[in-house]
Amino acid sequence: MSQSTISARIDSNDKTLFDTFCSSVGLNTSSAINLFVKAVIRERRIPFEITQPDPFFNEQNVAYVVKSVNELREGKGKAHELIEVADE
Repeated sequence: MSQSTISARIDSNDKTLFDTFCSSVGLNTSSAINLFVKAVIRERRIPFEITQPDPFFNEQNVAYVVKSVNELREGKGKAHELIEVADE
């Protein structure tokens, strides 16, 4: 079986931490990456979940909601009538 090389750029600290982990479980980096590749081929998917966080719950929106709740608790809120909008 012929061999090929894969090159990837990663953060130096991440590489050090990954190398350290691999060594602690008795693997070298190349073997660990080969395990990942084999799992992808066997399962026909990335062998862990990849998700994108809901953009609504970003740091800025959460801070705004917390600030607003605190203002309401301090009596700084103002009641408004519900405005209903007809569907287009």
